Amino acid sequence: MGPLRVMPAFLRCVACALFCFALIPSSKAQTLEISGSYECTQAMEDGKIIPCTAAPLILKENGKFELRGWEGTYLVDGDWVELSDSLTKARAKIAPGHKIVLRYYGKHGWEELTYERRVAEMEKISLA
Repeated sequence: MGPLRVMPAFLRCVACALFCFALIPSSKAQTLEISGSYECTQAMEDGKIIPCTAAPLILKENGKFELRGWEGTYLVDGDWVELSDSLTKARAKIAPGHKIVLRYYGKHGWEELTYERRVAEMEKISLA
């Protein structure tokens, strides 16, 4: 079999492969956009739900955050948001409904704060 007989078969295979790749629907990778301002909607202390008076959690688009005078960087890792500065690290769970649940050990034991994205911020997000 000479190269002249193999070349047309090879080109047909390449053309078929390109055609098949063209038929596969392309989809964008799903990215989680969580930047925005979140307000505390619920606090749990010693297993009891109490009114939440915590300061808002602000996650900026540049990867920085602000919470009650605490500033640092955040990183989204799956269903978790890792908040950190040079000394402290904390993890918050991303919950359905544009919520972030931050659990930490405070002066009254384990505390859990549920932050929800502000409605004004959500209007800016397109679902398309």
